[in-house]
Amino acid sequence: MEAPEVMYHIGMSKGDVGRYVFLPGDPGRCELIASYFDDPKLIAYNREYKTYTGSLLGEKVSVTSTGIGCPSTAIAVEELIMIGADTFVRVGTSGGMQPHFKAGDLGIVTGAIRDEGTTLHYLPAEFPAVADVDVVLALREAAQKLGYSHHLGISHTKDSFFGQHQPERMPVDSRLLNRWKAWVEGGAICSEMEAASIFILSSIYRKRASGIMLIGWNQEGENPEEHVTDLNPLIETAIESVKILIEKDRE
Repeated sequence: MEAPEVMYHIGMSKGDVGRYVFLPGDPGRCELIASYFDDPKLIAYNREYKTYTGSLLGEKVSVTSTGIGCPSTAIAVEELIMIGADTFVRVGTSGGMQPHFKAGDLGIVTGAIRDEGTTLHYLPAEFPAVADVDVVLALREAAQKLGYSHHLGISHTKDSFFGQHQPERMPVDSRLLNRWKAWVEGGAICSEMEAASIFILSSIYRKRASGIMLIGWNQEGENPEEHVTDLNPLIETAIESVKILIEKDRE
């Protein structure tokens, strides 16, 4: 499929972004992530899609917000791929799912439970949403280098925020609660709303992707009311991981 000159949703063309792209959900986080770049510039801001481009280690890199959920995220990733991006790092917040996790830990996502509807328009449910091993290893190396507490594992990608946090008021409460129990017992590390679509699209188009999540709170933990909002460890680890990838890609 030939890409239009200017992408309809993200408002950009070939040359506007680097091959490495950070993907937060919130447009408000783009400027914070871009502050770690050399010479960052605002490139476009349309709907929920805000993009800055700069450089790391002399390599062009970008950050594009995706909005909340898989539908808007899939649009962003599709259009970013059309204009030359090939490596994606999802940078976001999440809820922890294992009792021993603490608020403020980082979750490095190796795959995602496809508990959403968008990816069914791309591949059957049996096809796994799996992260790229090189991006996962770069994220782990970065977290180890910076000394941040982190966990590797499967994320739960969902469509309904309140379906997770207030399932008891939903008409399908028993289904939601039973499935959540299964995800936790299966070892899922965190719950978020975008990773599955990024991984499925990256599989189809032969691109690279993983994600790193701040575990801002943990409803399964000892202190479920504890809430951490400091994004700096999250962003520093994501930035360092892309520097590691750049250096490895140059070898």
